[in-house]
This record gives sequence, structure tokens and C-alpha cells, in this order.
Amino acid sequence: MKNYFSFLLLAIFFTSCQVTETIHLNEDGSGTIETIQFRDEHSYMLLMGEKYSKEEKFQDTTYVFRDFITKYNETFLKYTRPEQQLFQKYANAKVNARMSSFDKEFKTIITFSFTKIDAVPNLYNTEDYANDLENNYALTAESHFFDIKYSFDGAIFKRAVKVINEAEIEKNKRQMDHFKSKFNILNFTQTYTLKYNFPRKIKLVSNSAAILSSDKKSVTLTFLLSDCLMNPESTNLEVVLE
Repeated sequence: MKNYFSFLLLAIFFTSCQVTETIHLNEDGSGTIETIQFRDEHSYMLLMGEKYSKEEKFQDTTYVFRDFITKYNETFLKYTRPEQQLFQKYANAKVNARMSSFDKEFKTIITFSFTKIDAVPNLYNTEDYANDLENNYALTAESHFFDIKYSFDGAIFKRAVKVINEAEIEKNKRQMDHFKSKFNILNFTQTYTLKYNFPRKIKLVSNSAAILSSDKKSVTLTFLLSDCLMNPESTNLEVVLE
């Protein structure tokens, strides 16, 4: 039953989730990053069938990660020093998670303001770490399989993704292949989009599929979410400014 449940969660994520990552970068290197994950209702309805109309869920939660550290400080102090330092990297992350069966809205927004973009952690782990703090879970139990590093030296912006758990990648591939064999006739929407805004015009982008705005100060790049999760490093990006 546990294996089936895990497979179902993966199927829902692969087929009905859309993710957007937006960065606004200022001349001095400061800025904001926002990730939005939301459920595409049409795709989810195709997957769930008659169960779709019977779903009953409501949650509207907003928190700043540093408040979790304060609230669960007793648990926080039980972690090792390196683990505490990892949590502290997420202190500025603000999370709004809204799930409403009535409004047909399932969306999570995570925002993070920075003075230098290399201080931005992998925001896709934020909710997992908040859950670890709340429930006193061991970080060693997490199955995170990639990390993200950002950098900007005033002229060159880099988004560097590194796989840190090959076994989990292979597991995703096997589950995805199994899923495709079951649901390949359905038309699902699942995209991963990067939207980056810079203080000056863009001279060069490493990915030829990138689309520049009319003023050449913004770039948009869209992937299939399933491809990204099976090959996270495909989202690596380098942008050179004029």
C-alpha cells in the first residue's frame, strides 16, 4: 500500500503540477526569488476521474521559516551544528500554501529576498525542512536528489544544478516509465518555467531555447517537468549581460 501511495503522489506531481521560478536581480546583486507550484486542475481531473469531485480539503497557511525555528527551538537544538546551519539558510524564506477543493486552487508560493544571490538555498526543500522541524524528523531520512546554486558577479549569472542522489534519480525514472505505460493516452499539462529579470540587457544565454523579452532584459525558459526531475542538470543556465 505504501508503494502504491508513493507512486500515486509521483503521478500527481508529474502530471498535474506546474512550477515557475522567477528571479528579479538588481544592479547591486540584491533581489528576490519566487517559486510557485500549482496544480493544473484539468490534468488532475483526468488523472483522478470520479474521485475529483469528491475531494474535500482546505488549508491556507503562511509562515516565515525563521518563525518555525523559534517555535520549534527545542527540536532545532537537537540537530547537529551543520544541520542547524542548514536550517538557518532558509530563515528568510516565506511560504504561502493554499489548498482549496471548493475553489479548485492548490498552490504553494515561496519567496526569498537576498542581498547576494549566492545566499539563496534550494527553495524546493523549504517545506520538507519545515516539516522536519515541526515533527522532529531526521534530516538523513530526506530523499532530496539535487541541489541548486546561484551566482552573479555583475556581468555573468549562473544557475548550477548538481545531482546529489543518483539512486533517487533512477527510482524516479523507473516510476515514471511505469506511470507512462499506464497513462500515456491522457493529455497532461506539466511544465517547469524559469523567468529571470536582469538590470541590463542580455548579451548571451547558454540555452538556445531561451526566449528574450523585447527589451532584452528578461529571459524565459520552459521545460517539461518530468524531464527536469529525471535530469535536473538540464536546467543549468548561464546568462551574460552587456
